Amino acid sequence: MTNNLLRKFIEDRDYDVRKTGNGRWIDQKCALDAVCFVADCIVDYIRSGGEQHFQSPDIWHSEYAITNVQHLFSKPDPTIRSTLDEYNKFFRQPMKMLAAAGVLREDGLLHNTIQFSVENIDVLEYIALRERNSFEFLCLYVEKVLKDSGLWDSFASFYDEQSKETLQNVKKHFSDFCIKHTPIGTKVEANRIFIKVLNPLACKFHKKGIVKGRLSPSMITYDKIMYNQTNWRDDAVGKDKNVARGNFIHAPKNDDMYQYRITRAMKYLKQFNDKYNAGRSEVLDKFSVGEIATHMHHIFPKNQYKEIADYIENLIALTSGQHLQAAHPNGNTSIVDHNYQYTCLIAKTESIRKNIMSNHGETVIYRFDAFMYILDVGLKTDYFEALPSCDFKSVLTGIEFNYEN
Repeated sequence: MTNNLLRKFIEDRDYDVRKTGNGRWIDQKCALDAVCFVADCIVDYIRSGGEQHFQSPDIWHSEYAITNVQHLFSKPDPTIRSTLDEYNKFFRQPMKMLAAAGVLREDGLLHNTIQFSVENIDVLEYIALRERNSFEFLCLYVEKVLKDSGLWDSFASFYDEQSKETLQNVKKHFSDFCIKHTPIGTKVEANRIFIKVLNPLACKFHKKGIVKGRLSPSMITYDKIMYNQTNWRDDAVGKDKNVARGNFIHAPKNDDMYQYRITRAMKYLKQFNDKYNAGRSEVLDKFSVGEIATHMHHIFPKNQYKEIADYIENLIALTSGQHLQAAHPNGNTSIVDHNYQYTCLIAKTESIRKNIMSNHGETVIYRFDAFMYILDVGLKTDYFEALPSCDFKSVLTGIEFNYEN
């Protein structure tokens, strides 16, 4: 799954709310990080042998969800009966949105509870992999729904003019539409959803949005559309060119979220490598002969490069011998062999090139711009971000240049 394939997936669908009457095509809990997390929990549930048909409680009762949701989203213990309504909303609302988008499917009711199944696993995994993917999905999906439903003109006018008057106009237009075409019966209820429609696109277009019911004083930034706003760490892919890296990168504020993202990236790389590379190492050398790659190694060490530790492009699948003898001499994980780091980068470049440019139906898990970012950070240059998309020949040239000495 690539951004272009995601765009095609969305463009091929009719999301006209006037036809579906679905007032829950998006909802209050559908912030990009919450959607990403719920998608990840569903993928983990399916990969762990869960039933193909599932309900919201099946997902948040899973060990993986229970382990992570309390720490990551400051939620109470999901096993306590009094938390039932809160958890149902937190998980069910993104699930209903994903079903409205065609990523999941609603399969009727069982004991008055919605049954879901996965309609498109590739899109679900794409959303689950990282928050930036979830953001891109939400923006493409929301814009398509607005256009299909005849709502786009008022939103476009607001993004163009950015005044209190255009904000009130688009807000009224949206609430009147919801009351007319969906079961949403009040302006108050419609306005609760309105912010989840307006602000993601405001962020994408670098425009003002809505904050506490009023026109925001400045443009909506990535952190303002997160569920965990106080625990947010910038995703540097897609940063504005005029924002200096030193001003853009923030140290992780929540160690649990930081560790979760690292573990998630390592999990997805191992699953991908096991499925599409038969578990082999990405580096072919004497330590890889006859061995399976069980170690997901940080090419640029996570203790030195925290801002790129959770990027899947900074991870490479190695055997235990490669990891503990070659990458880290004598098993000392505080030391990185410079020559082997170069070997890993060359191999990773080829892995990413094949996945993006010449794959044979496997899921696309890498982003070229993300790889350029980790190279610039790890090698302390600005060379890679200026490269044309998918110019892998120049990538290799840049890596060679930085390891000449």
